[in-house]
Amino acid sequence: MATRANMWASVGEDVDILVVGGGINGAGIARDASRRGLSVLLVEQNDLAFGTSSRSSKLVHGGLRYLEHFEFSLVFEAVSERKILLETAPHLVTPLGFLFPIYSDSRQSLPMLRAGMWLYDGLSLFRSPKLHQTLGPSQVAKEVPSLRTSGLRGAPLYYDCATDDARLTLECALDAVQHGATIATYARCVKIACSESVGDNVVTVEDVRTGEQRDVRAKLVVNATGPWTDKVRSMASPAETSLLRPTKGVHAVVPADRLAVPHAVVCFHPDDGRVLFAIPWGPHTYLGTTDTDFEGDPGAVRASADDVAYLLNAANAYFPDAQLQPADVVSTWAGLRPLMRPVGKDNDMDESAVSREHQIVVEAGGNVVTIAGGKLTTFRKMSVEVVDTAVRLLKRGGQLGEVTPRASDTEEAVLPGAVQWPDSDAAMSDFLAQVVQAAADTLDKETAHHLVSTYGTRALEVARLCAESAQLAERIDAACPDVLAQVVYAARYELASSVADVLVRRTQLFYRSPDQAVAVSDRVGAILADELGYDSAERQEIIEAYRRRVGLSRAWADEPVDAEVAG
Repeated sequence: MATRANMWASVGEDVDILVVGGGINGAGIARDASRRGLSVLLVEQNDLAFGTSSRSSKLVHGGLRYLEHFEFSLVFEAVSERKILLETAPHLVTPLGFLFPIYSDSRQSLPMLRAGMWLYDGLSLFRSPKLHQTLGPSQVAKEVPSLRTSGLRGAPLYYDCATDDARLTLECALDAVQHGATIATYARCVKIACSESVGDNVVTVEDVRTGEQRDVRAKLVVNATGPWTDKVRSMASPAETSLLRPTKGVHAVVPADRLAVPHAVVCFHPDDGRVLFAIPWGPHTYLGTTDTDFEGDPGAVRASADDVAYLLNAANAYFPDAQLQPADVVSTWAGLRPLMRPVGKDNDMDESAVSREHQIVVEAGGNVVTIAGGKLTTFRKMSVEVVDTAVRLLKRGGQLGEVTPRASDTEEAVLPGAVQWPDSDAAMSDFLAQVVQAAADTLDKETAHHLVSTYGTRALEVARLCAESAQLAERIDAACPDVLAQVVYAARYELASSVADVLVRRTQLFYRSPDQAVAVSDRVGAILADELGYDSAERQEIIEAYRRRVGLSRAWADEPVDAEVAG
């Protein structure tokens, strides 16, 4: 069983690569390295995907707007990776249409945008989920009746993909575990002592829950900590200058009955012209994102009243009949983009203009490899590059001995939930029936479909828990299709050890439940306590910690809005 306790117990004394950071890059690196035959330990001070990797715009996209900055190589790389993820994680990465309305006062013209769309499709070698088309004003009004039509010239409809960013991170980590890696969550890196030559480093790791510390000898340390990058770098090389310029991105979730969109809609904020999206999300729509410089504790980042007002103002400009108000907001999330700090005179450039390119930095005499910058879509390729770098360093230092690492295979290897994925509509229909049958008919088709879209073919394993106990087929929250079996499965097989792990990142009830799942947090905490052997004090702490997390996400509602932002 992949439990958090079992992983901590597996932390050994020697590894080839010790990865610090359990976001999408860290999980991707652990997966790639373990699949090549290297011994890997990943340590994460919180839960997997706790930071940026569960707080993105939840998109796998080529970055159409990067064409404006002539970042053609970045777009080509991203659309290439988009295709790979569609094939290796089809349950988590799904096509999504994007409507790009052009008005008489838009800074882009329709002919210019058409040319950009052909370039975008061309950079994907015409392998987008669907090729773009251009809709006239009447067609746009039919597609999105709530969209403002005054001055509308038309709108290209192009295709990228949506994803569940937290579960994408989780499945990379689980695949790494299947190939021998140890993934230790709630395990903090507290000290990195590097040797003068490559291959003899001692990393002190602390169990956040108990305070127990262990020293691990690592031939190489990989720093994949996103917004915490510079902090971890300073442990090994205190004199190094800052690499990052983090910016904050905020999203707000509203009910679809207040704002319904069949496709994501590209919006330009009426005040500053920044790009935002209104994105369909089942019974909800989410708005995002902001892009503002951030200083402070990355773990405490949250939406402000000004952030929410900024998003609502943009939505109301494009969808005037909605007239969204703060009371319509179900939930918010805020994350940090770990962008590379521009150098020289470019250091004061606008936040949205800072490149999303990544950089691999080798420091501490070749003992520490840092991955900085980048974007969710290209995590796999970034992971390959990091492990390639690590292998070269270890070979140069004579640290691999008789081990001959294999070439990366993640371009073709599917994630755990995509193993034996149905390859046709008929096969999918049959598989859904298998899930219902595996649950001894305790699940309805809606719930079965939800489990498949969440777990892929691993949904059968969750369904079998329902067959063992009909109580586990009950919904966690009456308003959402998630069932109690998912709590048990998360604890036993998905490294979950707290209420927040389950409600924020193994499910999405934190965002989707009308009360952000506060009312069900007691029941979830009780199930986790039974599964993981917590006493009453530990059970109460994971429940209260979740409620504090909800409180942080709601703090904006008690703040005044700046008059300039409010308009």
